[in-house]
Amino acid sequence: MRKGAMEELKNIPDNQRRQIEQELKRHLTVSDAWQSADRVGITVAKGFEWNTEPIIDAAWQEGKTVCVPKCFPDERKLNFFILDTYDQLETVYHGLLEPKPSETVRVNKQDIDLLIVPGLLFDKGGFRIGFGGGYYDRFLTDFPNQKLSLAGSFQVVENLPSESYDIPVDSIITEQGMLHQGGM
Repeated sequence: MRKGAMEELKNIPDNQRRQIEQELKRHLTVSDAWQSADRVGITVAKGFEWNTEPIIDAAWQEGKTVCVPKCFPDERKLNFFILDTYDQLETVYHGLLEPKPSETVRVNKQDIDLLIVPGLLFDKGGFRIGFGGGYYDRFLTDFPNQKLSLAGSFQVVENLPSESYDIPVDSIITEQGMLHQGGM
């Protein structure tokens, strides 16, 4: 399933990708979750992922604090750091862009108001299939605030296999609008 979803994302024509990304951003930035958040946790997307830079730029323009993750592979965990400028990023393994800890301030997870959780596939209950590292699964175990994901409508399916430790997102935003967990 993961491999198929990656292939589908990679094969979206550029003009269609840009259109979906614009709609994802539009639906996100008018949502109550976005409007009420002062601190937004979000990845800096690379490659075939949905481009997050316009969302990061919108957050900065609105005076929100942007928090981006750094992976710590030895401990298999994520920590988030405040990002004030793209110059505070560095390229790490797999070409990921992550914050430079020496130039940024670490944020406690409970201080992130809205966490935008990446993934490849989602179901209508908010469960997801991620990129396979399990970093977000571990991070979400005691994350107390709003969590949502951005997905093309083709990435949302009826049901996905889930384990007892899987934690669903509260809502999913597609190019068609907001889907709420449980009531999707």
